[in-house]
Amino acid sequence: MEFREDILGAPYEAAELPLRADEEGAVHATLVRRLVPGSRQAVLYLHGYTDYFFQTNLADHFTAAGFSFYALDLRKYGRSLRPHQSPNFVRDLAAYDEEIDEAVRIVRDLDGHTRLLVNGHSTGGLVAALWASRRAGRGLVDGLFLNSPFLAMPTAPAIRAIGAPAIDALGRLAATRKLPAPLNPHYVHSLHRDHRGSWDFDLTLKPAAGFPLYAGWLAAIQRGQRQVRRGLRIDCPVLLMASTASTVTNKWDPALLRTDAVLRADDIAALAPRLGRHVTTVRIDGGMHDLVLSGDEPRAQVFAELDRWTEAYFPAPGA
Repeated sequence: MEFREDILGAPYEAAELPLRADEEGAVHATLVRRLVPGSRQAVLYLHGYTDYFFQTNLADHFTAAGFSFYALDLRKYGRSLRPHQSPNFVRDLAAYDEEIDEAVRIVRDLDGHTRLLVNGHSTGGLVAALWASRRAGRGLVDGLFLNSPFLAMPTAPAIRAIGAPAIDALGRLAATRKLPAPLNPHYVHSLHRDHRGSWDFDLTLKPAAGFPLYAGWLAAIQRGQRQVRRGLRIDCPVLLMASTASTVTNKWDPALLRTDAVLRADDIAALAPRLGRHVTTVRIDGGMHDLVLSGDEPRAQVFAELDRWTEAYFPAPGA
């Protein structure tokens, strides 16, 4: 393993993490880092669906607070996606444990950090929560920050209950079947500076129309969400943030700039107590789905609430 300059340029470095091959062939993940010399605290970021790490404003905030910053592009996403692979595809969310465990080993054992905050957004929030629950009692993670985690499908409970058995069956019998559920391109348009947003990112790694939605992946998400509804056993403090409102639309709507246009924020907040015994829930007025990419005022609120929480659970030396 060797860290080299990342696609974001200095001070970001990246290293490939070789993983066990699957039915499609060779597999690896990519660990990006931005070190703070002398820091003993670190954050590990996990991205969402049809996503990769590009949120340098998030890294800026954490490094200014004294945290070394790491981000993991999971297998078949972003920097880790290869031509022979089905984008984003996995049959079981527990498969991601392999790269998360290796990233944590590097952060703690090789780079010498003694306290770790894991930060997951959307699908990465669900993955992080499930991983933290499975690793409870091992002292690997000291805190969890979940940014609009994908804890529930953005549909009514009755519809979820009716459709879940069919998706489970299809996921078993035809895992690579592509489903007709593309990402609403207006969400990405609300973010990217070439459209109606303020941010710059690679539209080949995070395309506006998304990647194909595979039955096996969707079935894996449903199984993970059922685990959340039954209750997890995360044993570290959890900070969960979600917008105060959601928008469902198939056309451009200015509300996309001030609401969650991907998930139902109320459903996320309602499931927060199922994560563990020590959960702080914060609702962000005007927040978008990726809260750290929201407008100026809600984004400032996100970072203020994050600072309040980290000052309590990750105090600076001597505080």
